[in-house]
Amino acid sequence: MKLEEIIKFLNDKIPQNLALSNDKVGLMDDYDLTQEIDSIKILMDIYPEDDNSSKNTLIITHHPPLFIPKTPTFTIHSNWDIIEGGANEALADSLKLKVIESFDKSTNIGRICESNLTYDELKNVILTEFNEYYIVNKPEKDKLIEKIAVVSGFGLKNPDYIKLAKKYDLDMLISGDLTQETAILAVNLDLTLVDLGHHNSEVPGLYYLKKIIDELDINCEVINRIPMECEKNEC
Repeated sequence: MKLEEIIKFLNDKIPQNLALSNDKVGLMDDYDLTQEIDSIKILMDIYPEDDNSSKNTLIITHHPPLFIPKTPTFTIHSNWDIIEGGANEALADSLKLKVIESFDKSTNIGRICESNLTYDELKNVILTEFNEYYIVNKPEKDKLIEKIAVVSGFGLKNPDYIKLAKKYDLDMLISGDLTQETAILAVNLDLTLVDLGHHNSEVPGLYYLKKIIDELDINCEVINRIPMECEKNEC
């Protein structure tokens, strides 16, 4: 399939015009749109060693590259966070949560979800899917967690999101990128935060994206490369 046909398909499914105004999405350079593509690789981030793909490969990234790749590269970023059925639904689904409405009504980023789990039950779901997490203002293990906001990626570094979760009287906000400032704010507001990590909270979205691309019947794989590693007794 020609590159231009794939790009049209992606733009029809996940329109670039949904992205935030300052976001960099779409093709990352002036590539030959007539070239044939027979494989697609989905990455959270592209590194220089990824820019050696064999001919006829398209790389799709979630985060905009920090350099201009020679390999055809297409980025789907905030438009994937915003669109219904995108990154935030993927995160909610991985946590067995039912989406009921958007969280940030001004951008449609994040989702408010229903739950009928106790904290202890939800903790087991989180550990099954994500192995580890960090928590602020830990509730009692038998406390019923009924309303939760999920924000794929960056939500916990935004103080306005902490305040918004409190305004909506939510039991919990799950995202990534926790900071000292937002942790203290959450304690002061008596709100529980769960930090899955920026990368990990966006991984379910990569696999949701693959389901869409699989409609093209082109060889497609998700490459989940974790940028930071912690070795025991060394961090």
